[in-house]
Amino acid sequence: MIHSIDHRVCVAVGRPDMRSAVNAAREISTLADVVEIRLDCIADAEVKPFLDTVSGPLLFTNRPTWEGGTFAGPEQERIDLLLDAVRGGAAYIDLELQAPSESLQRLRDALAGSKTLLILSHHNFELTPSREELVKRLSLMQEKGAHVGKIVTMAHDYHDVLRVLQLQEEAMARNFPLIAFCMGRAGIISRLATLELGGYMTYCAVDAEEATAPGQIAVADFKTIYRILEDRPARPAGLLEI
Repeated sequence: MIHSIDHRVCVAVGRPDMRSAVNAAREISTLADVVEIRLDCIADAEVKPFLDTVSGPLLFTNRPTWEGGTFAGPEQERIDLLLDAVRGGAAYIDLELQAPSESLQRLRDALAGSKTLLILSHHNFELTPSREELVKRLSLMQEKGAHVGKIVTMAHDYHDVLRVLQLQEEAMARNFPLIAFCMGRAGIISRLATLELGGYMTYCAVDAEEATAPGQIAVADFKTIYRILEDRPARPAGLLEI
């Protein structure tokens, strides 16, 4: 099983131009375990400047419009940037589960013998499907050769949140690293809880104004909340808190 407790908080950078994106990635790397570079948000995006100047693990994503991103160009060009990331030694690349089979094969060929890990992801920006549908997505990720799976849905109430977080039980039974949480206001708690429930990683924003998904928390705020929970003394046995 691929699991690293050191790579738990990923900060997503989605600036519109290379200079500001590289600067943001470099500055935020001190608070992040992993920095995600949203190539689809950057005009004339390149991979090498990030690999040359940002310390720490980098995750490259080039999200298409059909899965909530902004990349609207040819599929071959979209994948070419991810191939650059693999060849440059990136820690992770993220490909959508529903991407064309040709795109997956190109990346798998490049990944052979490399240290880059493949995240296969599924996002639903409207709702949270049934448990059966979520497990089906999880199975497909394994079948297609993902090193890490990612399932993120929109939560409308706590039932949605619990359904997604319970996927960690299924993932653990399969010995499969999984990123799973919910978007939206109802899903905010899941971004924190997933780390306590075996989730491989959670995602934060550079700051409150730069969220790349609904409900994303600024990394400084996330770290503060998490630190409070870690420092809180354990409740003595038998003592009921009201």
